[in-house]
Amino acid sequence: MTSETELRVAVVQEASGLDPVENRARLRQLVPTATDLVVLPEAFARDFGEAGSDVSPFAEALPGPFGDEVEKVALDNGTTVVAGMFETSADPARPTNTLVVRGAGSAEYRKIHLYDSFGYRESDALTAGPLEPVTIDVGGFRLGLMTCYDVRFPELARALVDRGAQVLVIPAAWVAGPRKVDHWRTLVRARAIENTVYVVAAGQPGPRYAGHSMVVDPLGDVLAEAEEGPALLRATLTHAALDAARSTNPSLANRRLPAGPPATN
Repeated sequence: MTSETELRVAVVQEASGLDPVENRARLRQLVPTATDLVVLPEAFARDFGEAGSDVSPFAEALPGPFGDEVEKVALDNGTTVVAGMFETSADPARPTNTLVVRGAGSAEYRKIHLYDSFGYRESDALTAGPLEPVTIDVGGFRLGLMTCYDVRFPELARALVDRGAQVLVIPAAWVAGPRKVDHWRTLVRARAIENTVYVVAAGQPGPRYAGHSMVVDPLGDVLAEAEEGPALLRATLTHAALDAARSTNPSLANRRLPAGPPATN
């Protein structure tokens, strides 16, 4: 583990397959050592499959096979791992789209904003998570968890920052298509700039997905970015850069609107 003033991050841009057993086995091959935080894409335990597919047969409980393997690999490699899965819910036909965090800490985030957009309806197959932002402390930094389509909702990012998040972690399976890479890059950088936070965004690669995993600093500079294909990115996040950005651009301190929704009578 490095000093609490630095966080060594690895972003794994790899495709998940349709066999959960194979995907679990690949975790040990893909999670690198000598790092503090490893971020894999959304739905890494098992891909979504064809649009509109029923993913409920592949949902797992927590604890369960995927979560347990993520934890084992994280502890064996001395790191913290974030990865996506489908988790059983109260509705057997509609699991949740869940991020698991295992290693130095343990947390789960169930995707709040389901991808009912661009002609797709994720809510037909999945249940939205509770309306509660999730943060976790890793290596002296507070991480805020988001998933894919969540990045289009700046209010969720700001709610995480209001809870102390200094790094937004965004696993994704960002479907490829016209404008999609431009939207992805713009939104990831915007969430960093407007909140003066780091953003660590891990996407699945092409051709089905857009790739372009990114690590962005609190002033919006891209520290590392993948192309469309499989990739491993590395970056080091520092409190010094975070503090300098917030000194240069004190937009959080300069806010004049009240936090949260207006009071009702």
